[in-house]
Amino acid sequence: MERADKDLAFMLQYENIAWYENGKVRILDRRVYPAKISFVECTHYGEVAQAIKDMVTQSAGPYLAAGMGMALAAYEARSLAKKEMTAFLEKASEVISNARPTTAVRMRAITEKALEVAKDAVEAGRPADQAVFAHTVEEINQKYERLGITARHLTSLFPQKGTVLTQCFGESIVGLMLRESRARNLDLKVVCAETRPYFQGARLTATVALEQGFDVTVITDNMPAAAMKNGMIDLFTSAADAISCDGYVVNKVGTFQLAILCKYFEIPYYTTGAPDKAHARIDQVTIEMRNPDEVLEAMGVRTAMQGVKGYYPAFDVTPPHLISGIVTNKGIYTPYNLMDYFKGGL
Repeated sequence: MERADKDLAFMLQYENIAWYENGKVRILDRRVYPAKISFVECTHYGEVAQAIKDMVTQSAGPYLAAGMGMALAAYEARSLAKKEMTAFLEKASEVISNARPTTAVRMRAITEKALEVAKDAVEAGRPADQAVFAHTVEEINQKYERLGITARHLTSLFPQKGTVLTQCFGESIVGLMLRESRARNLDLKVVCAETRPYFQGARLTATVALEQGFDVTVITDNMPAAAMKNGMIDLFTSAADAISCDGYVVNKVGTFQLAILCKYFEIPYYTTGAPDKAHARIDQVTIEMRNPDEVLEAMGVRTAMQGVKGYYPAFDVTPPHLISGIVTNKGIYTPYNLMDYFKGGL
């Protein structure tokens, strides 16, 4: 297999996202990266689910972690009879896929497929954990290849010389769009909104951009309007945690306000991802509410006085009229013709 993570930054290499080996899953702790390179080691599938819930990994990281977690579950169940093993893996699928509610539908698709792979391996007399592991690696590689196509569509929208604003950390699409920009010889600069309270833009996106050789600037979350007014931004792009078929984009909280600013300053906003039939309408997407205390601190240091309350919706919803286009592996769509994505059997 030719790996599609070639020439991408450290944290986008498969082994440095989440990896199963010898009855353990190790996950890069993105809560402390890049100040510290540390891995959380899981010996039970429940620990993988907890790591996802605790934001050890985020963006698309949980999807790879989910597959690796199912490989671990198969290892844990290796000595059980078929019926008991199936029940054990079904429980693992439920627990892992529901670690975070907003992405539960996509996660369930991953864990249930891994469950089927494990069952087939048992029937064939092969180690179920290795079968699930191999399947998961092949799936992430195919995903990178699909996103590579998405990256080509996205970078076709970039100026030959200009500055792109990002929001949060879009995982592999960030590295792939930068790799493609380099291949196209674009003179591109990157501005990253810091993305409180976990600072994913400042720590993760900015690190990937720098490691891949780009001029990158971090701004605080209350600076985008000033940056746009001062002519610093030519285009805004983000990934999406969910895209409903009626054209709404669910992404890290703050995306909505950036889209409003783009509309005001006449700056295009393109999101990357694909619509999900399970989210036919936006009201079918659950917005995760996280522990409000997380907004009362910065990198583990309390910033608000005891007794002050916090509010933390993990995601917000950007309506169709604020979105210039949704970039997929099949092309670029408006928010109003997303059902065309499914033509051709998808």
